[in-house]
Amino acid sequence: MALTGIMLLPGILAIIGGVLSGGKAASESSTAEALMRDKIARTGEQKRKTNINRNLILLITGMTMLTITIIVVCTTTPTPIPIEIRTWYDLNATRDNLGGSYLLMNDLDSTILGYEELASETANQGKCWQPIGAFIHQQADHGILGFEGTFDGQGYEIRDLFINRPDEVAVGLFGGVGQEGVIKDIGVVNATVTGHAFAGTLVGWNHGAVRDSYFTGNMIGNDFVGGLVGLNDGTVSNSDSTGSVTGNEGVGGLVGQNLGTVSNSYSTGSVTGNYNVGGLMGWNFDTVSNCYATNSVSGNSSVGGLMGSNSGTVLNSYSTSSVTGNSSVGGLIGDTFDGTVSDSYSSGSVTGNSSVGGLVGKNMRSTVINSFWDTETSGQSASDGGTGKNTTQMKDITTFSGAGWNITAAANPGMSNPSSIWNIVDDVTYPFLSWQ
Repeated sequence: MALTGIMLLPGILAIIGGVLSGGKAASESSTAEALMRDKIARTGEQKRKTNINRNLILLITGMTMLTITIIVVCTTTPTPIPIEIRTWYDLNATRDNLGGSYLLMNDLDSTILGYEELASETANQGKCWQPIGAFIHQQADHGILGFEGTFDGQGYEIRDLFINRPDEVAVGLFGGVGQEGVIKDIGVVNATVTGHAFAGTLVGWNHGAVRDSYFTGNMIGNDFVGGLVGLNDGTVSNSDSTGSVTGNEGVGGLVGQNLGTVSNSYSTGSVTGNYNVGGLMGWNFDTVSNCYATNSVSGNSSVGGLMGSNSGTVLNSYSTSSVTGNSSVGGLIGDTFDGTVSDSYSSGSVTGNSSVGGLVGKNMRSTVINSFWDTETSGQSASDGGTGKNTTQMKDITTFSGAGWNITAAANPGMSNPSSIWNIVDDVTYPFLSWQ
């Protein structure tokens, strides 16, 4: 169609050229009257030419725009139509096209077709759901041969999911999500999941993006175990966990181990482990911002209300978790090594035997700035980093604004000011994140 439009232009120009060259009045009259008629005729002719030229420009412009439009339309790649997921069989089939685009069209629970064969407690000889996407250690992409497409839950839930694979790695609804993979807007509810390492109810190992998702139920594993994501090497955002998580090392309410970015997320369920145990995550090596935890956290060593161990950056985050451990126990972080903690606080109770702190249990070459803990509610008068304040001071906006926090007073917790990172009802509440 574009070529046809271009080929029409010469013919159109020839027709217009003929109009311009024809119809000229010849006048040979030498009388005054004839001269006047000739002058009037020439003036009219000039006006007619001007109008024709103007119309010619508009016509050519229109044809050019039409040609460009046709070229754009003819060369634009059509958007793939997402595949709709309505049954457990549909969900199971996504493993056959790991780069596809999918839409969950309804909740999937124990009443939906395919549940008994694929996701029940007796499915697959008692191993239950088989995770989508494999974990292959030899792969260059961090060992992942995972889901590389887009899975949009559209706010629906995966309910009553069972996974019983205590000897396997990369365990979850999705075992591995590759760098191009996106999992969004989905809840995993009333789940019972057991894996060995890199285990989470939604994603075992994430190298892509997980956002706007949540988990309730029970997550059990050994190493790098999280309520939603076992190991994050990509991004996790706007997500939460309210279920219980149990493991050995690298155990977190939301994420087991973080090598990527976690933001605008929270965890409220109980977390139990041995080493590197935290309310939000077990072990952080990269960036955590605008997050909080309100859990019950217990472990042996490196136990914290927000995270067990930190070797990355923690910014604009807080914990009200109660924390119990043996060594390196902190209200916010159990231990931090070559990391940074800023504009954060904790207010939960902290109990331990050695290297115990209201904010940080043990600090090894880390920077802790503009961060606070409540000396009264924590039961701790000391911390290996941060500044202790009493409860009254922790609810005073000047404590935080004086430290340079981006904070605004709010009338009540339900009337947040999103223009600031932090809000506080002065003299009434602790600081809270404006997105809450």
